[in-house]
Amino acid sequence: MTEQGACTIGTPPTSTSADAPPAVAVRGITKRFPGVVANKDITFSVRKGSIHALVGENGAGKSTLMKILYGVQRPDEGTIAIDGREVTFHGPSDAIAAGVGMVFQHVKLADNFTVTENVVLGAEKLHGIGDGAQAEIRRISKEYGLGVDPEALVSDLGVGARQRVEILKVLYRGARILILDEPTAVLVPQEVDELFDNLKTLTAEGLTIIFISHKLDEVRAVADDITVIRRGTTVGSADPRTVTSRELGELMVGREMPSPQTQESTVTDRAVLVVENVRLERPGGRDVLDDVSLTVHAGEVLGIAGVEGNGQDELVEVIMGMRDPSAGRIYLGGKDITDWPTRRIREAGVGYVPADRHRHGLLLEAPLWENRILGHQTQAPNVSGPFINARGAQRDTTRIVEDYDVRTPSIHVTAGSLSGGNQQKLIIGREMAHEPRVLVAAHPTRGVDVGAQAAIWDHIKQARHEGLAVLLLTADLEELRGLSDTIRVISEGRLSEELPPTTSPGDLGAAMTGGSGIPDHVPPTEPTRTSGATGATRADDPSTHQQEPTR
Repeated sequence: MTEQGACTIGTPPTSTSADAPPAVAVRGITKRFPGVVANKDITFSVRKGSIHALVGENGAGKSTLMKILYGVQRPDEGTIAIDGREVTFHGPSDAIAAGVGMVFQHVKLADNFTVTENVVLGAEKLHGIGDGAQAEIRRISKEYGLGVDPEALVSDLGVGARQRVEILKVLYRGARILILDEPTAVLVPQEVDELFDNLKTLTAEGLTIIFISHKLDEVRAVADDITVIRRGTTVGSADPRTVTSRELGELMVGREMPSPQTQESTVTDRAVLVVENVRLERPGGRDVLDDVSLTVHAGEVLGIAGVEGNGQDELVEVIMGMRDPSAGRIYLGGKDITDWPTRRIREAGVGYVPADRHRHGLLLEAPLWENRILGHQTQAPNVSGPFINARGAQRDTTRIVEDYDVRTPSIHVTAGSLSGGNQQKLIIGREMAHEPRVLVAAHPTRGVDVGAQAAIWDHIKQARHEGLAVLLLTADLEELRGLSDTIRVISEGRLSEELPPTTSPGDLGAAMTGGSGIPDHVPPTEPTRTSGATGATRADDPSTHQQEPTR
């Protein structure tokens, strides 16, 4: 048993030195907010020079704890010690001065600045803003194997390189203890491997890393120690050398682990969404979208894999009417919707789960019931005649909270007060409430825990079984392979041929990063069609696609 009587899975490694104090020691941390206890008597320690993983569901209290460790918030009870010395942080500047730095989940870099300008911003007094700063950045990059060019423009960098720039920013400020919040959320497997190599180099040089993630296989691969938090308190520790992902997940959520795997095909021959030869020009450069064509049938999940920045965001925006394509057409149930405004597309039955829930999916300062209305301002139960129907919206928000297990004290709290997983479940519930014909879902489980992830998977699978057509864009290869009936890879604005969901993660990752893991033309494995959501299956016959518009 661990401290507080928590469960221990395996035997955690002992300290590398009996005399060395832990790099971080958290004892009895408690943090209360009105109506909720975010952290309750949390206790754990982090060995110097180790990678310590902190795992738990969304809403388990990890974010609050990390904000306390970084000085953003102060605990109501408990102590924090850094290298054996008890500290009190009044703000992030105190944490930085003590050698604690944090790399947040969402990269916050200025695209129009160079790497040097981004790193130096806010820390100009350390090494100036000229050659001295650039030389220091080169030194740190080389010493820790980050491979970052100080003169590169951030807009030209891929997602993995941007992540390394964020780490470089923290190291430049003198951090010896790094808190990484979901650092692999948007990385493909090859980039994850590169990041892990960087982290091991950092710890070999004596740095200490607190690694927050929902990806349990990755946690087991990179961590030296694991602490599990559930409902605001530490419930166990584990040895990554012996624990299984299923054991970790069950300790996190307190129940059996789910799987995204779809057991039966429900794909029909009825084309619902057709994108035909779509191009989107970029002024002065190559096309953002280059002759993109795809078809999503009723009862089908078409998965799109790709490294961010390869055109998937623009593809979604063109489908949703937020951008006008330079060429090509888009059809919904046989009707040409290419020139329709977004509101009309939504009213015609296209649900939308945006990639960035904070920027495009929610009004964070508005209550949950007002967020229920967002994007559906002209549809019942949100309106009565020309007026907003607040009571109708509130009643349906209560239903969504119950049906989708949105954990909240009230539908009147702000969306920003919810954890990421609960925000995402609210969005899914809102979009499914209008029984869409098509769901465009971009990274539907990004940054959510395994419990919320399972709930979202179940809702997508159930709706697919009932005939929903789903366009799924995700960098989570387990999710992609588990939910999709067909997979296509987007790279530099072009789509690959159809791939079966049995395609290996390594081959998908290679295709996503422009490698040679998949040939240019892979003979597609035809999905099984049915005449409805259920019914006798038959081989796909292109002549039966009566709903697809005439070319």
